[in-house]
Amino acid sequence: MAQRPIAVLGECVADAFADALQPRPGELALRVLPGGGPANTAVALARLGTPTRFLGRISSDAFGALFRDHLAGSGVDLTGVVAAREPSTMAIATFDPHGQAQYSFHAEATADWQWTDAELAAAHPEDAACLHTGSLALVRAPGGERIEELLVCARGGATVSIDPNVRPLLVDPAVYRDRLPRWCELADILRLSSDDLELLMPGVTPERACDAWHLAGVRLVVITLGGRGALASLDGVRVTVPAPRVEVADTIGAGDSFTAGMLHRLSLAGRLGGRLDGLTVDEVSDACQYAARVAALTCSVAGPNPPWTHQVESAPAGASR
Repeated sequence: MAQRPIAVLGECVADAFADALQPRPGELALRVLPGGGPANTAVALARLGTPTRFLGRISSDAFGALFRDHLAGSGVDLTGVVAAREPSTMAIATFDPHGQAQYSFHAEATADWQWTDAELAAAHPEDAACLHTGSLALVRAPGGERIEELLVCARGGATVSIDPNVRPLLVDPAVYRDRLPRWCELADILRLSSDDLELLMPGVTPERACDAWHLAGVRLVVITLGGRGALASLDGVRVTVPAPRVEVADTIGAGDSFTAGMLHRLSLAGRLGGRLDGLTVDEVSDACQYAARVAALTCSVAGPNPPWTHQVESAPAGASR
């Protein structure tokens, strides 16, 4: 049976980095890569071989052309993309000694958040097995509440996956905290990082957080722990997976790649398309182990550049590309 597509809804972001080879004194040269959590996830899914449709509002500016080329070149279906008049969102990244990125955002009145009900209705494919969303598109007005309404409709035939991807420089974490109970009602899968957890529930252990989110309605919670791997909880039954050892270039897009690897594996197992009926802890463990390999390979190269399926299959466990 043909693999049903996964739809990914959210933003594209122009990730800008200071170029180490500056052209002349007194100037700052920026290297710009296509990014944005949802767009990264869509690219990673398509490169792994899952039919993937990106639902986004992409500007007609120079960055928008970069986004379209990157998504299409990775095999992503762009028929759900709206041609937007507003400018693209931009993030300027700096790195700490461990390769962890810190961002400053330029995101006011940009294309990604201006969804209308009509645009969303036209973009969403009825045959999608899963609708994945999150990040800024789910919390910024005016589109955030409209996307929540789409999730209600999508649940009729699709698994719903959410990655909050908290961005405290742009949105107060309190906004995410207020909305999270509703997201747990709508989502079948909640994937977030340990950094997200600390912002959403300061001082709370991953295990206690999983229990709280299960009570709120979500069946599968996965918390990525950086170099310590990941914790997954299916209806309260836990499994942990290690992170493969890899020489880290940077961590940009690692969480997005993890999400893509997990959804790809669950799709191949035939578990997407509803409320995760029949999903076992062993299948969750398999999906998360695969996802950890995909994330590790993403960390081994600069920028949000996830691996293709043949690179995942050919790389020894823990090896970089």
